Amino acid sequence: MKVKTQIDPGVCNFETIVTAETEDGQNVSFTFVSECDTIKEFGKQIEEISPIDAIGTLSPEENPILSKARKLLQAKGCCDACVVPAATVKTMQVAANLALPKDVSLTIRKE
Repeated sequence: MKVKTQIDPGVCNFETIVTAETEDGQNVSFTFVSECDTIKEFGKQIEEISPIDAIGTLSPEENPILSKARKLLQAKGCCDACVVPAATVKTMQVAANLALPKDVSLTIRKE
């Protein structure tokens, strides 16, 4: 199964497309398309550890995708609230039939 997620990350305007693909419903490979240099690096790091065992990421251990993202975002001094890593995990879960495909949104307002 192949799943593609288009991500509008907010104020940075670096739209990202994450594609997750699995042939066996468990081991998932990724491709990333983004103009953001940090997300390009994130994509390279995730591709290096792919395929990722989607079922294995459900363990109590830290998810390897989120671990890579946390370290990279801290090293680059980028926003650690970037939604791309979480969207990558959700895309993987849908590709592996561990989650249903449903759009997610955030509405942020100052009051």
